[in-house]
Amino acid sequence: MSTSVDRAALARNEHMTFRANMGVGRHGWLRLTPAYGVRLVRDRISPLPEGSVITDPFSGTGTTPLAAAELGHYGQSVDVNPFLIWLGRVKTAHYSSATLIAAVEAAQEVVASAQAHHRDDNLWQPNLFKIEKWWSPGALHALKALRASIDRYEGQVKDLLEISLCRSLISVSNAAFDHQSMSFKDGSGEPALFEMDDATQAFSTFSSEMSSIIESARYDLLGSASIHEGDSRVGVQGLKEADLVLTSPPYVNRMSYIRELRPYMYWLRYLDLASDAGDLDWRAIGGTWGTATSKLKTWSPMTETPVDDAIRTVCARIAEDGGKNGPLLASYVHKYHHDMWLHFQSITPVVKQGGSVSYIVGNSTFYGHEVPAHEWYADMLKELGYCDVKIVTIRKRNSNKALFEYDVTGGRP
Repeated sequence: MSTSVDRAALARNEHMTFRANMGVGRHGWLRLTPAYGVRLVRDRISPLPEGSVITDPFSGTGTTPLAAAELGHYGQSVDVNPFLIWLGRVKTAHYSSATLIAAVEAAQEVVASAQAHHRDDNLWQPNLFKIEKWWSPGALHALKALRASIDRYEGQVKDLLEISLCRSLISVSNAAFDHQSMSFKDGSGEPALFEMDDATQAFSTFSSEMSSIIESARYDLLGSASIHEGDSRVGVQGLKEADLVLTSPPYVNRMSYIRELRPYMYWLRYLDLASDAGDLDWRAIGGTWGTATSKLKTWSPMTETPVDDAIRTVCARIAEDGGKNGPLLASYVHKYHHDMWLHFQSITPVVKQGGSVSYIVGNSTFYGHEVPAHEWYADMLKELGYCDVKIVTIRKRNSNKALFEYDVTGGRP
């Protein structure tokens, strides 16, 4: 089984720019939900002069810094999740032809080595709850064998191999993406026999995914990017002054990003215990997964916000009409906007005088009561002295007639 990539093309096109590959490219390296569209990001960035500094304080999958680097700018972003920091850095890296040729050879060696493992070999597997629900025995064996083989590599070659592993483990899983968040196909988790065909399919998928990754990695980026580890609620050291802050924070009704990230984070060893996921979700804005739920019950604000009166009014209605979950969700809504106020205060010094901000966010409803995050964002920006603050409706989000996506913008005088 081989990874079919034109090695001569890799060497010949080392200095090609991403302009030749302005489709999905690196943006499609890993499917995570949700992620705002690269077209929207490019539309916001394109009018800026080359070499501008674009900042995303909620890096997520790295869409903004990658789009900035594609167009000849300097993209910088911040995230609290170590897996997303790694992902952003891998997507925005510059890869030499020598590295890509080495990655082609490594992929072939990884598959050959993995195929040599017997199914009874005692291979490491992630401590993912009910792992048999995710993968058939054959597919799981193949993934374990690939993981063991990839561990022999390091640096950028290992990074690319791990991107392929992440893509493959979802492709051969029982996970379904037919609605907003991850679910499972019917029948998953039922006792299953070891099927060699499933293992063979997983190995083939890995090779195919690796070919796709290397093909897009060979187009270099015009600009550059840096991904920083940090909490968007407090100041992050090392950020350059930004011409534009362009970001899409977690939406109020998102409630957890960790849930969809779990398979990747366990296989790449960023998670081991279920409590680790809950602790990380608590550190993120808009997180209620696992232990974060119990912490939310005792949370109290550390500061007032400019929209506290409006927040309390809406939260009181949610608490009253939400049954036993009402008070918890009311606290969640309050904490979300409290944390966003901390963020707006911490990011403002990073925006250049004459620079601007653009926040892509959706409103939400809980038990029939709207949480107008876009309006509260705008009020917070005005309180901090931003000028020409506007709210523009981008699109309708789903069949719920009350839900929309907005762009909240403002300038720093």
